Amino acid sequence: MNQKELESVINRPANIRYEYFIKKVVDTEEVWGLYDNGWSVTEDEKGNKSLPFWPKKEFAEYCATDDWEIYSSERIDLYEFIDEFLPNLKTEGYKPSIFFNKVDSAVLDVEILIEDLKAELERY
Repeated sequence: MNQKELESVINRPANIRYEYFIKKVVDTEEVWGLYDNGWSVTEDEKGNKSLPFWPKKEFAEYCATDDWEIYSSERIDLYEFIDEFLPNLKTEGYKPSIFFNKVDSAVLDVEILIEDLKAELERY
């Protein structure tokens, strides 16, 4: 992926990046996060915690700056993500933060993300 393509996608609104995420991860069967002795975590002003995920390694690495500069991009198999990772996330009280771009992301309930991923898998 070249820099122009990365910037074109990363600067789109959160809802468009979410749609891109769903299609891309179903196509590649992989999800990306940032990891260093634990997954990167974000927290909103109310103390709600979420874990950010990206559709491609380059997008995750784009966000590995400042507090996350020690983190490395880590691949997660899509089926493991749906069947194990997301249910565990819910149990721990975290929400998925989809396609953070250093400004915003789509933060939603685990069930909605699983439903959207399964619906896209059925169409695929």
